[in-house]
Amino acid sequence: MKIHEYQAKAILARYGVPVPRGEVAYSVEEAEAAARKLGGSVVVKAQIHAGGRGKGGGVKVAQDAAEASAIAKKMLGMKLVTHQTGPEGRVVQRLLIEETLPIERELYLGIVLDRNVGKAVFMASSAGGMEIEQVAAATPHLILRETMEPGFGLQPFQARALAFGMGVPAASVRAASDAMIALGRAYDDIDASLAEINPFILTKDGKVYALDAKINLDDNALYRHKDLLELRDLNEEDPLEVEASRHGLNYIKLDGSIACMVNGAGLAMATMDIVKYAGGSPANFLDVGGGASSEQIRNAFRILISDKGVRAVFINIFGGILRCDTLATGVVEAARELSLEVPIVVRMEGTNVEVGREILKTSGLNFTIAEGMRDGAEKAVALANGKERA
Repeated sequence: MKIHEYQAKAILARYGVPVPRGEVAYSVEEAEAAARKLGGSVVVKAQIHAGGRGKGGGVKVAQDAAEASAIAKKMLGMKLVTHQTGPEGRVVQRLLIEETLPIERELYLGIVLDRNVGKAVFMASSAGGMEIEQVAAATPHLILRETMEPGFGLQPFQARALAFGMGVPAASVRAASDAMIALGRAYDDIDASLAEINPFILTKDGKVYALDAKINLDDNALYRHKDLLELRDLNEEDPLEVEASRHGLNYIKLDGSIACMVNGAGLAMATMDIVKYAGGSPANFLDVGGGASSEQIRNAFRILISDKGVRAVFINIFGGILRCDTLATGVVEAARELSLEVPIVVRMEGTNVEVGREILKTSGLNFTIAEGMRDGAEKAVALANGKERA
């Protein structure tokens, strides 16, 4: 789950990471009042779940409250397009009004899970203010790493090594190290999947601040953090993904034309690959899980065809815990209820597969039965293109 910058900064502040003074504003009046409270000279920052806001016009400096008001009037309600939003952009519905600071240097701090070692890795770089992917590609030697041992967080000696490695002045090493240790503690405590400060700044008077902050939370751990779950902004998420989450479905919308319904994440990835191999493009990732009920299948089906770009549906199920007859029953009920017009290709194997196929054949509906994954993918692609495959 993603959260906004101002929410991430509020979390980091609780752990002792220095952040600029700021207030969230939902209206022009609130933006102007916040600017006056902060002393006039402020930064007006659009709050959306995407990076690259500055390049897209979503970060502006105002010299006084009147200018902040004018900027807020233009920014609220605008469609902000960045390299992370895609061409459709995101509508700006809230702003962060923040004090300006005398920046001396911009650094980078970030924590992610290193799946190769099964531990979190703390990254730091003197090339702050840039996308870390660009730094890794152009100047990989500028990225410093320290592995965080589970349960111990970032240790003081590791933080000092990173600070010195980035060229932090001796007078600011303690403050920078304390901030890094606090970031590591926050990452562990809230079960984050990503914690990033870019830029992490040194000011002209030797202080350090998280000038920007990004935190992604592990969805699988949110049951332990009811307070953090309340930070979810549904307006920033795809409506179909929101609807899927309400029914316990793992769904991610993509840009293709072939909807995929699969049980098991590995099989779902393989299905998307084979659809591409057959010349098509998947419209989604959907894992209904091993224990899906017929009701969940109906809901999954309804969500799939709600995507206006879908021209065919490919159902690829290996029946284990989810029996093939349960799947077939749910699919037939959904097809009847929704009066489907798109072609449906079904490939199923496993428990009660013959019963499941019989349910589909006797339903009176026009299902295409596939004999394997490749056959199913090729049939789905052909039908999506308006062609019958021999």
